[in-house]
Amino acid sequence: MEVSRIRALRGPNLWSRRTALEAIVSCTEAERAIAGIPGFEARLRARFPAIGLLQPAGQERSVSMARALGLATLGLQSQAGCPVTFVRTVPTLDAGIYQVVVEYTEEEVGRLALKFALELCQAAEQDTPFDLEAALAKLRDLDEDVRIGPSTGAIVQAAVQRGIPYRRLTQGSLIQFGWGKKQRRIQAAEMDRSSAIAESIAQDKELTKTLLHAAGVPVPEGRPVEDAEDAWAAAQEIGAPVVVKPRDGNQGKGVAVNISTREQVLAAYAVAEKYGSAVLVERYIPGHDFRLLVVGNNLVAASRRDPPQVFGDAVHTIRELVEEVNKDPRRGEGHATSLTKIRLDDIAIATLAKAGYTPDSVPPKGALVILRNNANLSTGGTATDVTDEVHPEFAAHAIAAARTVGLDICGVDVVAGTVIKPLESQGGAIVEVNAAPGLRMHLAPSYGKPRAVGEAVIADMFAPEDDGRIPLVAVAGTNGKTTTVRLIAHLQGVNGHLVGMTNSDGVYIGQQRIDVGDCSGPRSARNVLLHPDVDAAVFETARGGILREGLGFDRCDVAVVTNIGMGDHLGLNFISTVEDLAVVKRVIVENVAPTGTAVLNATDPNVANMADSCPGSVIFFSSDRQHTLITTQRAKNQRVVYRDGQAIVAARGAEEQRIALADIPLTYDGAIDFQVENAMAAIAAAWALGLDWQVIRRGLASFVNDAQTAPGRFNRFEFRGATIFADYGHNPDAIQALVRAIERMPAKRRSVVISGAGDRRDVDIRRQTEILGTAFDQVVLYEDQCQRGREDGAVLALLREGLAGATRAQDVREIRGEFLAIDTAMDELGAGDLCLILVDQVEEALAHIEQRIAADCAINAAMRQPAGQSIAH
Repeated sequence: MEVSRIRALRGPNLWSRRTALEAIVSCTEAERAIAGIPGFEARLRARFPAIGLLQPAGQERSVSMARALGLATLGLQSQAGCPVTFVRTVPTLDAGIYQVVVEYTEEEVGRLALKFALELCQAAEQDTPFDLEAALAKLRDLDEDVRIGPSTGAIVQAAVQRGIPYRRLTQGSLIQFGWGKKQRRIQAAEMDRSSAIAESIAQDKELTKTLLHAAGVPVPEGRPVEDAEDAWAAAQEIGAPVVVKPRDGNQGKGVAVNISTREQVLAAYAVAEKYGSAVLVERYIPGHDFRLLVVGNNLVAASRRDPPQVFGDAVHTIRELVEEVNKDPRRGEGHATSLTKIRLDDIAIATLAKAGYTPDSVPPKGALVILRNNANLSTGGTATDVTDEVHPEFAAHAIAAARTVGLDICGVDVVAGTVIKPLESQGGAIVEVNAAPGLRMHLAPSYGKPRAVGEAVIADMFAPEDDGRIPLVAVAGTNGKTTTVRLIAHLQGVNGHLVGMTNSDGVYIGQQRIDVGDCSGPRSARNVLLHPDVDAAVFETARGGILREGLGFDRCDVAVVTNIGMGDHLGLNFISTVEDLAVVKRVIVENVAPTGTAVLNATDPNVANMADSCPGSVIFFSSDRQHTLITTQRAKNQRVVYRDGQAIVAARGAEEQRIALADIPLTYDGAIDFQVENAMAAIAAAWALGLDWQVIRRGLASFVNDAQTAPGRFNRFEFRGATIFADYGHNPDAIQALVRAIERMPAKRRSVVISGAGDRRDVDIRRQTEILGTAFDQVVLYEDQCQRGREDGAVLALLREGLAGATRAQDVREIRGEFLAIDTAMDELGAGDLCLILVDQVEEALAHIEQRIAADCAINAAMRQPAGQSIAH
């Protein structure tokens, strides 16, 4: 068994809405049915008992090794703690070749699991060892390294529950919520609107104290010190006991509390200076350590934190008691678990010594042994939820502290006897404020009620009715996608939106193109959604991007499918039929929002059938006003768009909006059928988005389809009294539509310039010239700059074969080079002629045509000048 290709499907895809790995797996003849491999399944289960059922009950089809690989990949991730459930194995038309699709939650973990699964299957096949525990340990370690931490994860989960899209921007905890102009960002538990100044203040404990004191918030007496002796001097000034801590430390590192003697202070200083740029000495305030979480202007959670501790049993040493406590499955090494393991480090040993213990002491039964004086969870402490007990005045001081520093999410550390009384009345004080505070003590307290702090953060970032989304339209189909995308974007622009648009020409933000090339895939879509200024998006969504990576968004407001035709890369990536292609294009319809709309071509059965897969509503469009789907849909009081003579009609029940084709320049007064269809699709999409009809009419009237605004989309030029059309049509269906349009236009003589893309099927390349040979007097064949895997001359030979039965074309030329072919055709044009140029290098070819026209105009102008007079005059 061999794995030849692995793709990460990072968005909704052909198989599911989940993120997944898609592997192409080749199995030998014996591996196509594992039942024929003696003992394989038993050996596989012996190495991995949790692999699951290989053959579901009632399934008669033989199970392949590829199926075992998929189940093993899923099972290994699941055993490592990843919440995955989806796996599918699909045989292709090629014998022994399978597509194996397995869900992942973290891509790196999924890839490693697939690697281990392959090794597992090979070990079972060859009866060699496989170290399951080592594989699972590596998967768990990698998962903990790369997955979002618990604090950030809680906020992400709250966003998902609200339907707010998110994207992880780094391997760390930097997350974007929402799209375009509505986006917000967090890093760990820190909001984008908390300033760097506020964070800097929070890190400077002395400055924080000064500001809080000025705001009337109780803080402990103390000062920064210069060295160990100065620390002892400060302790004497304040009066023992004291606290010694780093000025800019975090997570309780280097903090010593309740110390009194000179030796203790000097030792504490030596530890504290390792963790900060300076050291503070403060009055020790007796009481409990409380952490209050403030989000915005609200106290959302409070916990009492207790230091790491064990209770003596008169039998075991302190070291053994700590080992027993650390066996609690809730305790881990990092921040991924709800509790952290207790460490017997230098600080713990010093704390024990102060109480007269060593790690090897056996404390009396019931004796409380404190292993640290600070109660941070990161050093092994525990947390008890006390949110419901906090006195309003106590909470008010915590909120004031957060506001004074300027933090939108703030962890306020308070020392006091209790939270049920005001702070001043019991001599308590706020000892610290923390930017990006850990949330796990509130999400999963050691004791008490978990708090919905992730929901509180999201509620502060987004209003209740705001899901962080901008209007998003996805357009798929064989032909007409780019023009439809451009027209929809133009209509939204007329409505006042700054539109982010992707298509096969590039990425556009408003009128500015920010990327060049075929940008109809998911990466370009995601980049537009990252842009901070866009407030609407329209995406051309090509087949290739869906197959390679899935969609670049989780759902859309409007999905438009123009048509499904032959020649759209059939035979590639296991897409062999038009029906296969329809399944791929249908992905955007399957991922319409429940409140959204699919705009579907009623006259194309493969498109119309997608209506059953749409979670939202449907608008059908058609050039045939009497089409069954149009009449039925309208009878149901559902929306339809259709052509009625020289007008496009948008109707629901008895209500109608009629737009004359003469008012839609794109259609050439209705003469160009495929442009009429594109206009209908765009009108339906705009209607689905809720655009005002006056806006739609203005947008249709002002849309220009020239070489600058829609390059390669039936661009018209005038040259020596002849008419030239340049188009990027590159499949038989597109060619047929162009021919129908051209045949309606009067011309003395018709010529065409064409090549063929080498990555198309032979039959599709031949079919193009079969169609053209019946409609044009002259055919100029040229060879593309890139033959896409074909040998030189191979495409031209196929095009020649297509012309073998031509009923009209008698003049056939073969030219090496696109621009030379264009020149050849243009040189022979005369008044009243018509030429169709099917371009390959779109922008370069259009520029070449314009240059030829400009040069010809300049020559004619020069010839019209009187002798001896320059053109400049």
